[in-house]
Amino acid sequence: MLFFFLSACQEKENSEEHHSADVAHNVPVLNDPAQISRLIPSRVKDREVWAQDISRIMDELRISKTQENVCAIVAVIDQESNFVANPTVPGLGKKAINAFQTEVPQKFIKQFGPALGPAIARYFNYVLSNEPSQKNSFLKQIAQVKTEQQLDLIYRQLFNYVSKQFYADGIANAAAKLTGKDIGEQNNPITTIGSMQVSVRYAREQQRDNRSVNELRDYLYTREGGLYYGILRLMKYPAAYSQPLYRFADYNSGMYSSRNAAFQQNINKLLKHDMALDGDLLLYDKDGKAQPQISQTEMLINQLFADYGVSLTADQIRSDLLKEKQPQFEKTITYEQVKSLYQQQFGQAAPYAIMPQVVISGPKLSKDYNTNWYASNVNRRYTLCMRTAKGSRRR
Repeated sequence: MLFFFLSACQEKENSEEHHSADVAHNVPVLNDPAQISRLIPSRVKDREVWAQDISRIMDELRISKTQENVCAIVAVIDQESNFVANPTVPGLGKKAINAFQTEVPQKFIKQFGPALGPAIARYFNYVLSNEPSQKNSFLKQIAQVKTEQQLDLIYRQLFNYVSKQFYADGIANAAAKLTGKDIGEQNNPITTIGSMQVSVRYAREQQRDNRSVNELRDYLYTREGGLYYGILRLMKYPAAYSQPLYRFADYNSGMYSSRNAAFQQNINKLLKHDMALDGDLLLYDKDGKAQPQISQTEMLINQLFADYGVSLTADQIRSDLLKEKQPQFEKTITYEQVKSLYQQQFGQAAPYAIMPQVVISGPKLSKDYNTNWYASNVNRRYTLCMRTAKGSRRR
């Protein structure tokens, strides 16, 4: 089977070109939202409305509405939220309190150092437990939350309250000057939002208008907002994956992580090493910026090229690795050299993609999982959707 959604993510001049290509390959195109609706699980409320939004957004993003593409989207939505725009999270309040009392203060200390950090953390915890009143403290409000949006709104109110206080205002101003960032947004534990659990950072980088970060957050909690940025994140990048499983893995562990994990595995085999296959070739901070420290992957590439007499400078290798989140990485000298060495050494083509070895954890999960668990579950939903699509065609 050809997975057309893998190539359908390439930029086209217009949606008509997509349609013509699919017709030429005799690929069924679901131009009627009612056709999409039939692929959404029957238990979903308002599935006709969900189908209309999916159809319109795919048109807007110029993604061909093949069965494969639609089923990929349906599978991710169902996995992430069961088609609920602002899903409830069991035990969220208790998990959030733990995060607020431990993780957030630690973030302050890490960000602002041993002098300013503890002062911010102490005041933050005081406000959390005692304001706006002891009977209705932010801590008690958090304990009652059912959805991530409720928690998000309380967090915003909490930080606004802190920033308005006389003593805290001085701290907040000093912190803002020190980092040049919105420390409320920087420390908000709600980082993925909505029916497709889209990263707020990703949505900010890709946003199509000039919404403030809070307006963007509110939009992501809507059906349309969650779908727009989720479909964009899932579909709008080219990758030569032989099966959709790897794109589902990427959705969880990062763009091109399946391709990059295979690249790491190829290096491991050439050097008989055992580095972790997490799909990150460089080290990154919480904002996704590459750090100057050398990663294990980068170190092993230098070693590999030295062992095999490949003349490539450390600066060139670093420059190539900075493209690891882009399709262009496959055209770099570093990627091509590893691919060539693998072919020479083992007499076969280097694998293009494997499952990344990434652990999934967070306050919204009942326990830790891994990317293989996530991708396999999405793939199961995808397979069921494709069966339904084929059944609909026969009727």
